[in-house]
Amino acid sequence: MTGPHRLRLLNANDSAPAPAADTSASATRSVLVHAARGGDVRAFAALVDAYYARCLRFALHMLSSRSDAEEAVQDTFVRVYRALPKYEEREAFEPWLFRILANRCRSAGARERRHAEVVEYGDVPERSASTGHDDAIAWREEIGLALSALPDEQREAFLMRHVEDLSYEDMSIATGAGVSALKMRVKRACDALRARLTEVDQ
Repeated sequence: MTGPHRLRLLNANDSAPAPAADTSASATRSVLVHAARGGDVRAFAALVDAYYARCLRFALHMLSSRSDAEEAVQDTFVRVYRALPKYEEREAFEPWLFRILANRCRSAGARERRHAEVVEYGDVPERSASTGHDDAIAWREEIGLALSALPDEQREAFLMRHVEDLSYEDMSIATGAGVSALKMRVKRACDALRARLTEVDQ
């Protein structure tokens, strides 16, 4: 496959124009957060609807199993619902939500690794190679493999920055890591992804 344009998407130094801020959507979500914090179940359901797809996308990239990803997201929203009464509205909701989700994914990832250690030398059938995929599907699979090969902290930082479009300041709130450390994690993730995908593309 050839596609240098695809690799540009992974270049941390590229300066794409930032999307215009959707102040209306942000204001609406702030109202929903305030109402949900006060016990409005319908407002909380609307928040779940607003964030579920993004949370699931993040979890799917962090975890190898869709069922584990879905479980992590569902558990995240349960925890968010229980924690909302103590949530301080001066703290941005989105990084607060992703901090809870990232912690759940880390816990689930540790469980996956323990399970893998148990079955690594067992009689586990190999997955048969799939055929008939077009180039786009094959390329997405290569990206998924490249992402899964990254260290957890680098994958998490890359996804928050380049997939979920969080600012480094919000990422710092979500992860507890400093901005400079997060920038380094994103850079290393981009370098590793670019190297691997360049090799595949040749």
